[in-house]
Amino acid sequence: MSERPAVLVHSKDLELEERVRTSIEKRCANLAEEFREVARFELSFEANGAGFIVHGHATGKNTDVASHAEASEPGPAADRVLEKIERSLRKQHDKRIFAQRRDAQRDPPKRRPSG
Repeated sequence: MSERPAVLVHSKDLELEERVRTSIEKRCANLAEEFREVARFELSFEANGAGFIVHGHATGKNTDVASHAEASEPGPAADRVLEKIERSLRKQHDKRIFAQRRDAQRDPPKRRPSG
């Protein structure tokens, strides 16, 4: 893919480590390689008592997927959100691809009589 997706990371009243941001960007780039229709990933971090809540959103051409997760550290919370987003993207992608195949198989071309 020639153009990398936009990766936006928001953190409310907390500072994220650079390794967490780098990990998120690498993971989003890998997802964008597989799901070329995604143009933007957005993750929002919030402190929640002793843990963190992360809201994730992936958008693009005919694609809009959102998820959230909680964990005691921001890195694992981001991993969980991106895993959920990946599952949702795969589900949407497979529905699109296999729906076309099912439609094609449902109405096969008619055979011409030989002669």
